[in-house]
Order: sequence, then C-alpha cells, then structure tokens
Amino acid sequence: MSIVITGATGQLGRLVIADLLAAGVPAGEITAVARSAEKAADLGVRVHVADYNQPDTFQGAFAAGDRVLLVSGTDNGQRVPQHAAVVEAAKAADVAQLAYTGVFGGPAADFTLADDHRATEQLILDSGLPYTFLRNNWYTELAVPDAAGALARGAVVNSVDADGRIATAPREDYAEAAAVVLHTDGHLGAAYELGGDHAWTYGEYAAELARIGGRPVTHKTVSGAEFEAILTGAGVPPFMAAILVDVDAAIGRGRLAGTPGDLAKLIGRPTTPLADTIAKLLA
Repeated sequence: MSIVITGATGQLGRLVIADLLAAGVPAGEITAVARSAEKAADLGVRVHVADYNQPDTFQGAFAAGDRVLLVSGTDNGQRVPQHAAVVEAAKAADVAQLAYTGVFGGPAADFTLADDHRATEQLILDSGLPYTFLRNNWYTELAVPDAAGALARGAVVNSVDADGRIATAPREDYAEAAAVVLHTDGHLGAAYELGGDHAWTYGEYAAELARIGGRPVTHKTVSGAEFEAILTGAGVPPFMAAILVDVDAAIGRGRLAGTPGDLAKLIGRPTTPLADTIAKLLA
C-alpha cells in the first residue's frame, strides 16, 4: 500500500509530500507521480512518471489499497479529461481512497473556474471509488498576488465590491490538511469545505498591507470590464483575465466567504492569518 500524489512536483504536491514525511510516513510508502523523473528526484520518495494528457502513462501508477491524492491540473477547460485518466486508472487498480483537490462550495460553486471541479467530483462519484473531497477556497498567495507592487503603488485594484469577503488560507495549510486525510483514517465519503477562519475584505487587506509595509494603501474597485483590461494589459491571457473577473464577482456574491472551520479541524490549529502571509510575501 502506498500514498500516491499526482502533480507531485507542483507547489502543493511538494508540500503534501513534505508533510507526510514530517508526520512519519516512510519514504518508501509514498509515490510521487510527475511528468519528469528529474524534477521529482529531490522529493526523496518513489517516482512514477506520468502525464495527465497521456492516460496510458498511468498504468502501474496505482495498486489495490493505495490512498491517492489527485491534485487538480492547471489547464482550465481541459482538466476533466485529464482528471478522468487518473480516475479510470485508480478504479482499475481498486484503490482504497481517491482524494481530490476541488473548489470551495463544490456543486454550489457557480463561477466559471468551478466548472471543471464540479465535473470531476461527479466523475469520481460515478466511479464508485471511496473518495474524499478537499474543496479548497482561494490560496492567500493567489488572492494577494502582488503585495509588494500594491504597497509601492499605494493601491489594491480589482473588481471586488467593497463589502465582498473571502476566507483564504495559505497553500501550506491546505497541503497539511491533504496530508492528514491521506495518512489518518475516518475521511472516506467526506466533502471538506476548506478555507480560512476569518473572511476578509480587500479594504481590510489594504489596511493590513499598509500597517505592515509602513505606507498608505487603499482598495480601489473598478468595473469588471476595466479590471479585465488592466489584467490583459499586464500580460494576463484574455481567457484567464475573464476567469479572474468572474471570481471577483463571485466574491461579491459571497461565494467564497464561508468559514465552516473544516480546515482548522483537520490541521488541529487555527488557520494562518492574512497578516502572516502578507509579511512573508513582503519579506
């Protein structure tokens, strides 16, 4: 029996493997699935080379009784067939658990970025595999992607309404939760809504950024069309700019503001505060 991590050389996958090792799981019982053996060599665990776009490469990746973490791919619009390759291979191998990193809200998430995640959860349900859904809210690092730049400009600019709240946590917290559900029992059939303990507004973020950075910062809300133009002007691909504007609208509707406490319960401590991540980003 192994604990198998797909997308193992990505930022989340690496953290999950580090957390498993720190929890005492022997390196020989962990398998990293990655597109490149060379990139995975420093993980210190077994490696299986496979590509989401090449289903046949997952042959032999899993065995009966394995616990598998499917880390969602990054190719928006293409993730469903990519994830299907993993689900099918896991079903053929009769794994004991398939955990999946989805999106906060699950079936109720009504923004474009959630489409692939909803479809993947349904694929897993239809497969009949024992599952654990890890429905992650936004990573704090992604919600505040240019803290240093915002501090220098004195403004946080997006299309989120002034009262829109989002309950983020840093990637490290989500990775720790994933490691917990893989190396402990009692998580089969669970759908965890994971996010920070406190939902904050971008005005609060601007104030905290100003406090830590030592200079004034304000939050400026622009229209979705204006923000999309700002993003594309900065080099963001148009399809991704549209997705990000759509997420801003979802924040305004309260879709990412929930604080059910699942993440803190899994990791056994409060989630990392926004201020700590800001300080880390500015350092």
